[in-house]
Amino acid sequence: MNRFFDPKSIAVIGASPDPMKGGHSILYNLLQGYRGTIYPVNPKYDKILDLPCYPSILDIPGPVDLAIVFVPAKQVPSIVRACAQKGIPGVIVESGGFAETGAEGLALQQQLVNIVRTTGIRIWGPNCMGLVDARRRYVFSFLTPSVWNFGLTPGTVSLIVQSGMLAGGFLIDIMSHGRMGISKALSIGNKADVNETELLEYLIQDPETEAIGMYLESIEDGRRFLELCAASPKPIAVLKGGKSRGGARAALSHTASMAGDHAVVRSGLLQAGAVEVDDFRQLLDVSRGLSMFPNASKASRGRTAILTFSGGAGIVSADFLEANGLELAELSNGTVEVLRRIFPEWMPVTNPVDLWPAVERNGGQIAYETAMMAVAEDPNVDMVLLHLYSGGFALNFDMKRAIDALHRAGKPVFAWLLGDRDHAQQTMQEIQALGVPVLRELQRAADVMKAVVERGRWVSQVGHRKPETLFIELPKHMAGLLGNGRGMLNEHLSKQILAEAGIPVVMEQAVNSAEEAVQAARSFGYPVVLKGLMRNVLHKSEQGLVRMHLRTEQEVRSAFEQMACRIGNQDTIVVQQQIEGRTELIAGVVRDPQFGVCVMAGMGGVLTEVLNDKVFLVAPFDEVQARYMIGRLRSRKILEGFRGEQPLDVNGFARILVRMGHLAMSYPGIQEMDINPFIVKDGQPIAVDANIVLR
Repeated sequence: MNRFFDPKSIAVIGASPDPMKGGHSILYNLLQGYRGTIYPVNPKYDKILDLPCYPSILDIPGPVDLAIVFVPAKQVPSIVRACAQKGIPGVIVESGGFAETGAEGLALQQQLVNIVRTTGIRIWGPNCMGLVDARRRYVFSFLTPSVWNFGLTPGTVSLIVQSGMLAGGFLIDIMSHGRMGISKALSIGNKADVNETELLEYLIQDPETEAIGMYLESIEDGRRFLELCAASPKPIAVLKGGKSRGGARAALSHTASMAGDHAVVRSGLLQAGAVEVDDFRQLLDVSRGLSMFPNASKASRGRTAILTFSGGAGIVSADFLEANGLELAELSNGTVEVLRRIFPEWMPVTNPVDLWPAVERNGGQIAYETAMMAVAEDPNVDMVLLHLYSGGFALNFDMKRAIDALHRAGKPVFAWLLGDRDHAQQTMQEIQALGVPVLRELQRAADVMKAVVERGRWVSQVGHRKPETLFIELPKHMAGLLGNGRGMLNEHLSKQILAEAGIPVVMEQAVNSAEEAVQAARSFGYPVVLKGLMRNVLHKSEQGLVRMHLRTEQEVRSAFEQMACRIGNQDTIVVQQQIEGRTELIAGVVRDPQFGVCVMAGMGGVLTEVLNDKVFLVAPFDEVQARYMIGRLRSRKILEGFRGEQPLDVNGFARILVRMGHLAMSYPGIQEMDINPFIVKDGQPIAVDANIVLR
């Protein structure tokens, strides 16, 4: 990777003297900041921008570390072969016209993949805008040269962006508005070879990067990607394109990327400590905030003090915080007493703290600094949201001393800024230089605060864990079935396998006669359930194959005879102990094409599809990770003992999920697993219905 980021010499294949051509922009951008040797390549010219121009890559006399290719797509494979012949280790192909265009372009891209496999050369792209390093002033891209009018502002956030033009738009927007600086911006396009996982690994090790923002339409090596996220000491924010069906189609046509089930991606990112965002500006703002507060574990409760110059703005801020799962801090008595000294007697001290009466009485410097120093010492306050105005209202003052006090106390500080354009932009840059993210919208301020708190919670509750994989040994006949069988196993056999794997299941017995059914009912105790298990019938209740609340021998005999007539001699009838409980859960296993074995958990029973409240865990995981993800369910209050119900034994459910993951990893023949529902009895989840599907 280092040859891409710090080459000693670069060839520009497709260089042009025409300012309207991308080959000219690449060459011009290199000349502005790159200090190595530059070789333009184009057989039409002897010299471009005062540099000697070569007819082909093979005519260059010296060694070349990196080639940037910007020629029509059909010419690219032969040029890359020549680069390999020249001994160039890496090529950035910025040309479009490959897999994103259809079958012909896909065939051209496959040629590039084959060249990589046969020669060992590395290819970045195609269909990308290359690499920008603001700290070194490297622009290896056809990015519009107007970026130099604003200057490349160095920063600590690095970006990986799958869309080429979007990467360019990011940079122009960032630089022209002075919103933030960047370290590196990497546009990866179609990912024929170099992908986001390799670049993520590079940036995690990069000393000039403190936070990473990513826009992705697919994830190539999903398991490795999540392992890197979970191990990274640097926070990572991800915007995933292709969440909806329409979005997935757009991703396919744009960069030939296959978007998977987003519920799996969302949960995988959450499990690995990455923060998911919903739009492009949010990605930038959240990445900037995370770079300033990368591991704010002390703020994990999210108790916030709002210091404002406007009562209305304070109320709206409180609404946004609550909507994002944060809360207003209950100010301590000590803080209230300090604030009373600067407030007029008629003004009560509450949070949000409307400082305007104190500003009128004491001036902005005393009012704000006193309040900030007080909440810095308040044990009930985890973080602070400042409301600032620049350009008037006597609110221009030095905040460094107070901000330093908050930072020493481990309390993140965020600012919402109003004001006239010129003053506000200057103030934003000054405040951000003190380590405070400045936002221009209250909703976005709440979004960034939520992201910092989520990262802090993950660090404090989960941390950088690498769980081990345990092999579950089943009896030989069951192991053989899972290795050689096909299709759906019936409920009774599925639950036998689960029980052997240490997963609690309901007591039940397969029966062949009414008398056997009665004997089973006596042994379990009434009431009981009788089920007919027919091949390839998944939803038994809808087919009339479940009889519940059987309380007498006569009811059991009658139900058996009716069921036997319904299903015939080729299928199975079982009698189950009836489990009473109001809370129902669902758990299952899928094999995701990006992440492998994933275990799902959520609210079950008839509400499964109605609530659609579920999380996924990428296996292997441990009980700590499982508990953390269970706590992310929207309906978690039900599990905590809603309206007098006994709370779920979360540790026990976490152990079940871990065992399910180990079972699926131990036996690759398991394609899917569905346990719906687990009925919670006395706090313990018991599987009463289950199906295992083999490949």
